[in-house]
Amino acid sequence: MTFSARRIFAILQKDYKDLSRNLYVTTTLFMPLLMAALFGRMGMGTISSYYIVINMGFILVATYVQSALIAEEKEKNTLRGLMLSPASTMEIFCGKSLLSFIATAVVVTGSILLSNYNPRNMAVIAIALLLSAVFYVGLGTLIGLFTKSVMEASVVIVPVMLIFTSGSLLIPLIEKYPVLAVVEYMPNLQLLELADRVETGAGLGDTLLHLLVILAWVLVIHAVAAYVYKKRMVDE
Repeated sequence: MTFSARRIFAILQKDYKDLSRNLYVTTTLFMPLLMAALFGRMGMGTISSYYIVINMGFILVATYVQSALIAEEKEKNTLRGLMLSPASTMEIFCGKSLLSFIATAVVVTGSILLSNYNPRNMAVIAIALLLSAVFYVGLGTLIGLFTKSVMEASVVIVPVMLIFTSGSLLIPLIEKYPVLAVVEYMPNLQLLELADRVETGAGLGDTLLHLLVILAWVLVIHAVAAYVYKKRMVDE
């Protein structure tokens, strides 16, 4: 079966129509922008504050919107029809992720501008943000596959948001509890550490390890999502 851009854009158009009808999900797109504008006016110009907003954008847009779109398909019993359509798994994944990815890019870019974040090396930050966006969309896909409705996805997203926006609070505990050292490899903390190093003059070579760790998260989350999706095809 050949890869079809037409099928991908057809899925994208359907998702756009579904999202535009869901006011509750759509309003979440504006929350990171409002927070960024507030932080910008308050002059909270620390790397940590910038990335609280950016990670909030990833969770509320890339993860929540993506999970809501897939959960809604399950709620309406249309995901099964999509699975049985001529579209391949890759086409369905690309099509179902495209709207969330575009919305994430717009919201995160707007948040950066509104919060007056000006990194010393925008190219490295852009690569890290791109990889992070792909990871969080994959996380949203996985949550959507496990939840049965938009409301259920809305509940699940709360602990996920706490984990990926406040994980840095666990760092001071690492010395006391070495088992928590794994927390340092979370994608949000790798992104924050990368951003800290960029501000000290680090370039692509100096931050390559952080980018590879985030890339590893991307590959793992999408591999797990693809496995769960194919299992759902058989089970249903």
